[in-house]
Amino acid sequence: MTPERWQQVKELFRAALEHDAEERAEFLERACNGDDELRQEVESLLASFADSDSVIEKPLAETAAELLSGDKPESLIGQQLSHYEITGLLGEGGMGTVYLAHDARLGRKVAVKLLPPYFTGDQNRLYRFEQEARAASALNHPNIITIHEIGESDSGRYLVTEFVEGQTLRERLTQSRMGLSEALAVITQVASALAAAHEAGIVHRDIKPENLMIRRDGLVKVLDFGLAKLTESQQPAVDTQAATAIKTDAGVVMGTVRYMSPEQARGQKVDARTDIFSLGVVLYEMVTGEAPFEGASAGDVIAAILITEPPPLAQYAPDLPVELDGIVTKSLAKDKEKRYQVVEDLLLDLRRLKQQLEFETQHGSVSQTIAGEASVSQGTARADIETTKKPALSTAISEATRNTSSAEYLFTKIKRRGTLLVLFALLAILAAIGYWAWGRKARPAFDSIAILPLTNASGDASSEYLSDGITENIINSLTQLSGLKVTARTTVFRYKGKDIDAQEAGRQLKVDAVMTGKVIQQGETLIVQADLVNVADGTQIWGDKYNGKLSDILTVQEEIAKRISEKLRLKLTGAERERLTKPLTENTEAYQLYLKGRYHLYKPNKENAKKALDYFEQAIAKDPTYALAYAGLADSYAEFQRTGINLLPAKEAMPKAKQAATKALELDNQLAEAHISLAKIKQGYEWDWAGAETEYKRAIELNPNLTRAHYFYGQHLSMMGRHSESIAELKRSLEIDPLDLDGIKELGYRFFVARQYDQASEQFRKVLDMDPNSVEATEAHNGLAWIYERKGMYEEALSELSKTNAGEYRRAIFGWVYASSGKKSEAQKIIEELKAQSRNEYISPYLIAMIYARLGDKDQTLQWLEKAYESRDNWMVWIKVDPGLDILRSDPRFIDLLHRIGLPQ
Repeated sequence: MTPERWQQVKELFRAALEHDAEERAEFLERACNGDDELRQEVESLLASFADSDSVIEKPLAETAAELLSGDKPESLIGQQLSHYEITGLLGEGGMGTVYLAHDARLGRKVAVKLLPPYFTGDQNRLYRFEQEARAASALNHPNIITIHEIGESDSGRYLVTEFVEGQTLRERLTQSRMGLSEALAVITQVASALAAAHEAGIVHRDIKPENLMIRRDGLVKVLDFGLAKLTESQQPAVDTQAATAIKTDAGVVMGTVRYMSPEQARGQKVDARTDIFSLGVVLYEMVTGEAPFEGASAGDVIAAILITEPPPLAQYAPDLPVELDGIVTKSLAKDKEKRYQVVEDLLLDLRRLKQQLEFETQHGSVSQTIAGEASVSQGTARADIETTKKPALSTAISEATRNTSSAEYLFTKIKRRGTLLVLFALLAILAAIGYWAWGRKARPAFDSIAILPLTNASGDASSEYLSDGITENIINSLTQLSGLKVTARTTVFRYKGKDIDAQEAGRQLKVDAVMTGKVIQQGETLIVQADLVNVADGTQIWGDKYNGKLSDILTVQEEIAKRISEKLRLKLTGAERERLTKPLTENTEAYQLYLKGRYHLYKPNKENAKKALDYFEQAIAKDPTYALAYAGLADSYAEFQRTGINLLPAKEAMPKAKQAATKALELDNQLAEAHISLAKIKQGYEWDWAGAETEYKRAIELNPNLTRAHYFYGQHLSMMGRHSESIAELKRSLEIDPLDLDGIKELGYRFFVARQYDQASEQFRKVLDMDPNSVEATEAHNGLAWIYERKGMYEEALSELSKTNAGEYRRAIFGWVYASSGKKSEAQKIIEELKAQSRNEYISPYLIAMIYARLGDKDQTLQWLEKAYESRDNWMVWIKVDPGLDILRSDPRFIDLLHRIGLPQ
């Protein structure tokens, strides 16, 4: 669209707004004079306002009048707003005034945003504002500002958020142009925040430097989530004069226009791709110091957004990699179908580029090496070529040859330096690739490993926690390395106590290398022997013996993990190297107590449950900053509720679990295990489904190789009825750890609730074939009993139950089978037994409800489900998908119960 055409559309749009809705068709028929394309453009603008589904979509004429009215609220500095003491002014504009305040109740600084007067006069706006504020407050992400509350006072409606100390990206950009590393660090955090918001169905629609706050520690916070929906009516500034005036008076619209997407500028419906466009504009500005779309007025800027392509990055910054230019170009595509379709894809490309730059920084850029060769004599060049035989450079070149975009960047650099440089470059590359290929044959690469349980050679069973704990923590350390596949704890611990050859174990586990070893504790003396074996030929890759004090345990573990990474020739990023050697506590006593807590946590019974809680609390007392100990404490409370070990009622235990998980994340927000703990609490107790999903995704983002993250996220998706996604997530877990019996069993249950009974049966039988004496085998028998009961094969179901352990869960399943098979008296007897037992200890009301459901007694089923609801019974998370409740699906009382739990029918 040309500027002249846009001017014509704009004028007709303004004129149409002055006519009543029923008169507009006739007006446009006359004004457009047969120009159907022109009429469609104007009608699309009118329709976007008429069909608005959010308070942000409002005709510009009305919005401009409000903003230009000049009404400004009186300053509240020095006044009291509820329990907030207003202490200063942070900013003001057409979207409200933001004050710094002191929260008298909690003793903290907060930001209080007082909404403009024209919001308070419209009840529909206020209702939608509250809806959108609630939605935004549900976004639990480290890069999204936290909304504390919304309120009302004599001064008007207000929004309270956390106060972020730092500077806006706009303030940072006024200082100097950002370096590429800094820009990527900022933009990836913003993209991560948007991914979480989009997943929750929220589009920001006002991404700009003013809404991005950078804390002193480099953490980026995205501001005005949700509120941007309320205020977007100021953004589609189709009236250039109004936009210019608004900029002068309110200082907001012009700044926003530059970051609009083409669909925003046209007043059309927007989606997540609008945020991607705005993010591309921000990235462009950060790395070039210039805006991609300029103009003397808002109308000129809008015309540029709709018509012109921004100058290439190289015009302002010739040294920027070509990959970045491709990322920006794709983000700024005017046709949203040609943009990144989801922000996760953009984030993936940004992270890939970021990793490439980090690699070049650590090991030297290939292009720099080549350029250096062109400036030296032939003899020196030959020597330099010889240095490319080093693994770091050979890896860099091999990576470049495998990555098309990297190769383009490399050869772009080469061509700029002339023919002689090209010759030297080709020689260097050929020599390096040749040496790399030879080295690959001579020394095979290792990209997978199993850490077999270290043997407790102390002769004292009380030291068992030490050998198990050291094993688990070496596994956890190595799992965080992106280039290494590490067999999970649940699988390798099946070899505990077994006399098996390391090479044979490696073949069974299908890994390249296996570590074995032993631990000896004699008083305060600690001896650890570790050996790394090549599975292909049985040769020893590395071995060492550490003899020191028990207080050296942390150092020993870090050293072993570090040496393994070196001997496997892993190329680590700076962040991975730091994580590998960073202790989560400096207090050895606290660490030993933590190991004891974990040791008992993996032995689920009431006695061990009490011991686990006690040890984690002791660890915290020794080191109150030990994040992992808080995560262990949270796991204890939550996991024991999940597995039916009810030391405390859920209403008492789960708040304690949440307090511990929250504290863990306050201390270390990068701790994936703590995010999983918090997710399980949000899911199983608070029924905060969106919050739980956010935490699971964050855990996976932090550690994609953590099998438990995929396992529990798969469970979560199943609870929501998203069966195909759930099954895919469990399969991802098994891709990481193919021999995980718990994961195989769990996949069977996910197939079961998806009503895919044959596939479920296959998984359960796989567990029984692999280890018929395992705990998972008992659960597999229960699963097969469920399937047979659903299929009407009652004798087979009873046969499977006869192979399982005693307990109320097993008795409840017997009741299900009896009820389904018409043996009502036997089913009723089990109900009475469970009721009697519940007088002395907690018995899940859900299990009793399931027997009544199979008896066809809807009233009793719903009554016992209500009991489960009141007690926050952990089984209630399955109410949406449990096949045993299918008789209630159309009952209004059941539908109401689903809604109260937050689950749609």
